[in-house]
Amino acid sequence: MQEYPIKRGLTKDLEQRVAAELKTCFGVEPEKTGNAYRIRYGALKRLEAIPGAGGKTLRIDTESDISVNDEVIIDTNKRFRKFLDAVTGFSTKERVKRAKSVEGE
Repeated sequence: MQEYPIKRGLTKDLEQRVAAELKTCFGVEPEKTGNAYRIRYGALKRLEAIPGAGGKTLRIDTESDISVNDEVIIDTNKRFRKFLDAVTGFSTKERVKRAKSVEGE
C-alpha cells in the first residue's frame, strides 16, 4: 500500500474527486466499499483508493494481473499516473522528489 500527500488547496471534496477521476481516467464506475473506492482495469486486478483522514493523503492498494501483455501494462500505468496527478495535484516528478525527501529524514 502506498500513501500519497495531497497538495494544499485540493483537500476539499477529496472523496468526490477520487470517484470522479477514477471514472475519468479509467473509464469505469468505481465501487464504493466503506470509505474506499475500488476498480478493476487492464493490468490491475484491483485498485483501491482510500482518502485519508482530513483529506490530506490518499492511500492506494493495488493487485496486478501479470498475465496481460505489455501494451495493456503500459496503458494501465499511463492511466494510473494521470489519475495520481489529477487527485494529488503533484506531478510524477514532484511525487518522487517528495518521497525521496521523506525517506531521507
